[in-house]
Amino acid sequence: MLDILAAVARKDYEDRRRRVAQGQAKAKAEGRYKGRPEDSAKNARIAHMLMAGLSWSQIQDTLGCSRGTVSKVAARMRQEEAAARSRSDSLSQDEVTPNHSSLS
Repeated sequence: MLDILAAVARKDYEDRRRRVAQGQAKAKAEGRYKGRPEDSAKNARIAHMLMAGLSWSQIQDTLGCSRGTVSKVAARMRQEEAAARSRSDSLSQDEVTPNHSSLS
């Protein structure tokens, strides 16, 4: 008897999880499910502290944020730095590469 009740409860639980996931997917597709907004002021303080050379643990203790938040900001800074480096490399290559279109 308990096995039957456990099976029914498990099926109900799985059905509920599936329906919630479907609702969230539909809301995201319609732009109504955005999640928690980012604390841009705290992220700016984290970025400033990272640039100043503080360790992740020091930043966590000072601001009371998670290691994941510090990691997210550090990764974003690395991406922005790589993008800036890529742009400057392509600009310097344009200066070196002669433009032969004016010869035609």
